[in-house]
Amino acid sequence: MRLNVKHVTRYSYDRPLAHMVQQLRLTPPASAGQKILSWKIDVPGYETSAHYNDAFCNRVDVVSHRDPVSELSVSVEGVVETEDRAGVVGATPGPPDAVFLRFTPLTKANPAIRRLGALAERANDEAVSGFHDLMQAIREKVAYRTGVTEVHTSAVDALNTGEGVCQDHAHIFIAAARSIGIPARYVSGYMLLEDAQDSEAHHAWAEVLLPTLGWVGFDVSNGVCPTDRYIRLTSGLDSRSAAPIRGIRIGGSGENMDVEVAVSRESQQSQQ
Repeated sequence: MRLNVKHVTRYSYDRPLAHMVQQLRLTPPASAGQKILSWKIDVPGYETSAHYNDAFCNRVDVVSHRDPVSELSVSVEGVVETEDRAGVVGATPGPPDAVFLRFTPLTKANPAIRRLGALAERANDEAVSGFHDLMQAIREKVAYRTGVTEVHTSAVDALNTGEGVCQDHAHIFIAAARSIGIPARYVSGYMLLEDAQDSEAHHAWAEVLLPTLGWVGFDVSNGVCPTDRYIRLTSGLDSRSAAPIRGIRIGGSGENMDVEVAVSRESQQSQQ
């Protein structure tokens, strides 16, 4: 399947900012089941930006804005060819596997999360079914609802609240997996919604490292392993290290941010 992505992040300020530096993790990696056909980032200063790969092999573009501005826009547009691999990503470049056993403030495990993790403990040949059980258990305990949690909500707090969004579901899943000694990571990306040709769909899910399959994805919010409707953008220990855009600024006040993400399927006629 070929997916078109348009992703725009707009910032506005009540008072102009004097200087901003942004880290943009907005370039998807080429990986099993994912081929980048075209990709373009448009933001002031991108032509002179620095580039590097971070510890998790995400491409990072560092953009600096020195002119006083009250409005700023970061735009991404591209086409990615995807393949349905039932969530199996396999081997990918990155840090040692043990790094993904490390708990973070957002992915700490308490007794309730460790009990969830016990649902996933299986022999190697049954490991996938165990994590499907874990995924369904989290869905039953944490209903999907926007506006209840925020970006700094931890896995423990989201589980206690009983409501949350894809970020919270992924953090709980990761914390549970790490609690039983399984490396797990957070993935940020895009998803084409089932019932729409053009969908607002900036999304997040989790991946675990299984002995016989390598990295395998689980989207708790939708109760499925990622298919060809998904595009992997970044990965990390949690939502902070995998954030598509991070930055610091000098000056500026009253920041307002608006994000629009549209994912659509390219028609067969346009592919010919």
